[in-house]
Amino acid sequence: MRRGGSDLIRGAARGGRIRGVSRRCLSPVLAGLLLATLTGGPAHSQDILDDLGRAFPRPARPPERIVSMAPNITEILFALGLGSRVAGVTRFCDYPPEAQRLPRIGGLVDPNVEIIRSLDPDLVVAFRGNPLRLVDRIRKLDLPVFVLDIGRSLDDLPVMIKKIGRVTAAEARAEALAAGLGARLAAVDAALKGASGRPKVFVLLYGQGLWTCGGESYVNDLIGRAGGTNVASALPKKWVLYKRERIIRDDPDIVFILARSAADFAAGRDRLAAMPGIGAVSAVRTGRIYEIDENAASRFGPRLVDVLDRMAALLHPDRFGGRT
Repeated sequence: MRRGGSDLIRGAARGGRIRGVSRRCLSPVLAGLLLATLTGGPAHSQDILDDLGRAFPRPARPPERIVSMAPNITEILFALGLGSRVAGVTRFCDYPPEAQRLPRIGGLVDPNVEIIRSLDPDLVVAFRGNPLRLVDRIRKLDLPVFVLDIGRSLDDLPVMIKKIGRVTAAEARAEALAAGLGARLAAVDAALKGASGRPKVFVLLYGQGLWTCGGESYVNDLIGRAGGTNVASALPKKWVLYKRERIIRDDPDIVFILARSAADFAAGRDRLAAMPGIGAVSAVRTGRIYEIDENAASRFGPRLVDVLDRMAALLHPDRFGGRT
């Protein structure tokens, strides 16, 4: 991993640089103005808007020290080949495995601003779930922060990847990754065209209680895209604690258990099947209870398309050659 890097703002004109100016001394906006002066263009033409509508200067070269404030952002940065430039991640960033060796900045809701500052980043990428007050504190330290608040449906995934590509000066790689994922999404859509029926699905998040995804979760969109119907889609929440009686009444055809290991899946399946009255539910009676990788499904990143492939094949095996 490349450490340190230059603290100088490099110019675009003839590869020159503005010497003696520390990155810490320049706000992102001032950096954009300086770059515009060197290139002879207006400052606003260099700006990228983040999802809060805040202007962010388009980088003249790839950032060398990136801090990721969410696991899905970390995953995307590595997928873009920028892993060597990542200087810090959250304690939840465990994919790809290389990310586990990077300095920790804290969690999603409790990142340590001083640790982030000490890493001397030239880019901080925040995601929804990071408290805005902490994001603003980081910004007030004159650290360049780009905020993403996207991810309600699978169609948002290529869009988000392209945004990260622009802010990291990795646009060609981002376009290629987004195109590849888009093609896989289209392939699933094509395979399911004309499919008969939409099996009813109950998603169970392994752990305490019967937590499932409501209509505002991207997992709800994932189920629909895979050719199923989420029995909890009418609930206007991302995640909701369901009642056993409601599962019995809904009578799902298939249960997907989001689990981190085969042992967790087996424990969750057995616990569900042992609940009074659940044995009469179609999915339990027919043995159609399947494991979904919680690590992949819970992060709005490239592996969601792997989850989609698996769900679609389990819901409509006839359309995918019996592949599961």
